Amino acid sequence: MELIQRPILLESEKLEIFDLWNNEYPERLSFNSIKEFEVYLNDLNEQRHLLLINSERKVKGWYFDFKRDNEKWFAIILDSKLHGKGFGTKLLELAKQQENELNGWVIDHNKDKKKNGELYNSPLNFYLKNGFRKLTANRLELEKISAVKIRWVNETNYNIT
Repeated sequence: MELIQRPILLESEKLEIFDLWNNEYPERLSFNSIKEFEVYLNDLNEQRHLLLINSERKVKGWYFDFKRDNEKWFAIILDSKLHGKGFGTKLLELAKQQENELNGWVIDHNKDKKKNGELYNSPLNFYLKNGFRKLTANRLELEKISAVKIRWVNETNYNIT
């Protein structure tokens, strides 16, 4: 597996990530078309993408971050066949080298189903093991998603004033 960083995704990568998103996230969060996915991406400021590429040059993992409301936000999608093999941690470690703070919304229950009918397993424990804090008071409760905010702060390089 190889990691590639990009400020902008290639069209072929967008298509592979679109499929990865729709296969790995809960079905309620899926996009109906590549155009809908592109609209989502185009609304994000200061994007950065890290791609996990296999030997056939296919995207098997995607980390992306962006600016929203003066905070750095991120998300990770990893092919479920790669869960538990250290690739998610590797993506986070690279991101943490370049950022002082990361924020995300994480589904904190196992009630949602993926497109293939399997249950979506909450990645909350993965993030807690990787140094994130759960901000219990910050919840996102929408028709499509129920999630809690998580945050990682680089304590050695971050000055809170």
